[in-house]
Amino acid sequence: MVEELVVAGVSAASVGLACTMAAARVVKQYERGVVLRLGRLRPEVRGPGFTMVVPFVDRLRKVNMQIVTLPVPAQEGITRDNVTVRVDAVVYFRVVDAANAIIQVEDYRFAVSQMAQTSLRSIIGKSDLDDLLSNREKLNQGLELMIDSPAIGWGVQIDRVEIKDVSLPESMKRSMARQAEADRERRARVINADAELQASKKLAEAAGVMSQQPAALQLRLLQTVVAVAAEKNSTLVLPFPVELLRFLERAQSGLGQGQGQEPRQGQGHEPGQGQRQGEGQEQQPTAPA
Repeated sequence: MVEELVVAGVSAASVGLACTMAAARVVKQYERGVVLRLGRLRPEVRGPGFTMVVPFVDRLRKVNMQIVTLPVPAQEGITRDNVTVRVDAVVYFRVVDAANAIIQVEDYRFAVSQMAQTSLRSIIGKSDLDDLLSNREKLNQGLELMIDSPAIGWGVQIDRVEIKDVSLPESMKRSMARQAEADRERRARVINADAELQASKKLAEAAGVMSQQPAALQLRLLQTVVAVAAEKNSTLVLPFPVELLRFLERAQSGLGQGQGQEPRQGQGHEPGQGQRQGEGQEQQPTAPA
């Protein structure tokens, strides 16, 4: 009789232990537990820690509440200015209502992924190429709003959406490179022209100052010679001083004026002497008569 009681007690304990093990559940800190009892949703959501469910009656579904990083596959589309591009993105979202994430949608990850791909293609068709390349912050906000609107009913909140890369055709890349090169060349020419204009104004001012003091030009020449002479591997050609040329020019003009006055003085005296001699000769024959 005692042995039967012992066996019955051990059997009951084993059954109780098995039921306890079947009913015991552990929910992690970043998870929440949703209980379905005979297919009906229980109102309470189980928090992290140890919890119990009714074996063979309750079914516990664990939902991850962490932020999920979901890459969006590259989508090919035509922009509003008729350029074919491939754009990929990444979506950051998290579950805020565990019950709705289980009840309202079959697979919230797959649903968010498909919604992100559809919204990305829609954004490509509504945007210009320049917006995709330079105004991504505005596009990210629009894409986030498009995904977040239906996801609210699923118990999912979209934290952030980022466009990662925009792939362009090779022909478009070459065209953009030529355009950028032409723009840089235009800016370089404008800068060079502006520099030449400023340099010409400064040179004109310097020439005006040097014209008032001729010695300044000679000093500037000597400074240039000193600067060039610092390079020992170069040949220095010294130009003829300008002041010396002016001195020789003045001296030559003075000699030319002196030679031109002497013949004119000689020619003036000779006719006078001839006239005086002729007058004397004419008076001599009349005297004896």
